[in-house]
Order: sequence, then structure tokens, then C-alpha cells
Amino acid sequence: MSQLTRISISIEDDIIRRFDAIIEQQGLPTRSEAIKQLISSALVQYEWECGDIVAGVVTIIYDHHKTSLVQRLLEVQHNFSDIVICSQHAHLDHDNCMENIIVRGKVEKVKELHKALLAIKGMKHTTLSMSTTGSNRKVREIASHGNF
Repeated sequence: MSQLTRISISIEDDIIRRFDAIIEQQGLPTRSEAIKQLISSALVQYEWECGDIVAGVVTIIYDHHKTSLVQRLLEVQHNFSDIVICSQHAHLDHDNCMENIIVRGKVEKVKELHKALLAIKGMKHTTLSMSTTGSNRKVREIASHGNF
């Protein structure tokens, strides 16, 4: 377990009241946990901006009766087999399926895959959920030099 560092911040009353309301609504245990999650989200965003190796999930919803759509979906995934780790298929109802495509690779390549999936005619919904392995070399170098 890593060491904890205590910090102190000053925030206007109105902002902290609104923040506390969100914390309570989301069921987070403490302000510290909420702030830690916000910082983690900012670090993930920064890693995606740096263009190093990232992880994520592309989620798509589609009508499985459209055979050409399913075939095209498979073709795109095979074209990006170097970054597609796996995919999970779920039947939502008689007509609709969900596919979660787990990816790991260079930011540009992941965005290229997402764009290719968006371009498939007939998709009902497509999202890219950005995440990270936490091992971004560039971010670690900046942190070790204290350049923040």
C-alpha cells in the first residue's frame, strides 16, 4: 500500500456545499475519496492527451438482425487485433445487442478504432470509455521531476 500525503485546500463555501451534496448523492464515504477520484480522472485524461499506451472500452449497441452490420463489426475488430484484447457480447432484448470491446494500445490507434466503429452504418450507440494502466512513462517522468 502506498504512503498517504495529507493536503489542505481552501474552497469557497458555496462550492464545497454543492460538492458535499454530490458526494452524498453518489454515496461516497468522504471528501478525500471524492477528491481522490477527481484527481484520478484528471490523470487518466492527461495520459490520453500524452499519447502513450492507454486502456479503454468501446461500447456499442446495435440491432443484431442487420447481418451486414455484424459482419462489418467483426471485420473492424480483426483489423485492430493488435489493440483489441477481447470483446464481450450481450443480448439486451430480442433485437438489440451490446458489445464491449476492451482495448489497450497507443491513443491514436484506440481513437482510430473508435472512429472506424462509429462509421459503421446502423450503429445505435457507440461510446469510448477512457481508462489507463497507470504506467504512463511520460506522466511518471514529469512527477519524478516535480514539474507540476
